[in-house]
Amino acid sequence: MKLYYAPGACSLAPHIILRETGADFTLEKVDIRGKKTETGADFLAVNPKGYVPALDMGGGDVLTEGVVMHQYIADLAPQSGLAPARGTRERLRVEEWLVYISTELHKTHSPLFSPDTTAETKAGILDKIASRYDYIEKALADGRAYLTGSSFTVADAYLFTIANWARLVGIDLARWPRLSAFMGRVAARPAVHAALVAEGLVKAA
Repeated sequence: MKLYYAPGACSLAPHIILRETGADFTLEKVDIRGKKTETGADFLAVNPKGYVPALDMGGGDVLTEGVVMHQYIADLAPQSGLAPARGTRERLRVEEWLVYISTELHKTHSPLFSPDTTAETKAGILDKIASRYDYIEKALADGRAYLTGSSFTVADAYLFTIANWARLVGIDLARWPRLSAFMGRVAARPAVHAALVAEGLVKAA
């Protein structure tokens, strides 16, 4: 498999999941603005949508939506425990979190990265994001280590990726101590650290 990614973008989530499963994969960095890959290929020929992540599953068969990709990778390695079996209530809870993160957190951030968004609009968006973090903080209040309990899942990789944007948009996660502790736990996982190093987001230990 080959993952097309941009450092620190939402493609970090499937990158983490690939490493957590021990999958055999390669990486190809993408210049999102120029729509070129690091090898000079036309990225729009890979993914006409023009954004990462994109996962070449083999033979040029490319998957392009993150929430689907996260589960596909996890289902290839059920022994990893990153996604419960399909049809179970446990899987529904993971999927519920994936959709929440995608619709309420991930896409809410998009206007914050646009130079055309006014300061007033950005302030309203930041308030919305804060309310989403309030909800997550409350969910973690029962002492669970991860979103659905004691086990790390694909939903945790996704939340970590999106919440990692906080510093880029001027949000101090210290306001949410349980979420902050969650971020620390996830960052300490060897596979997560390896993904961060590979993308040049942190230095190798």
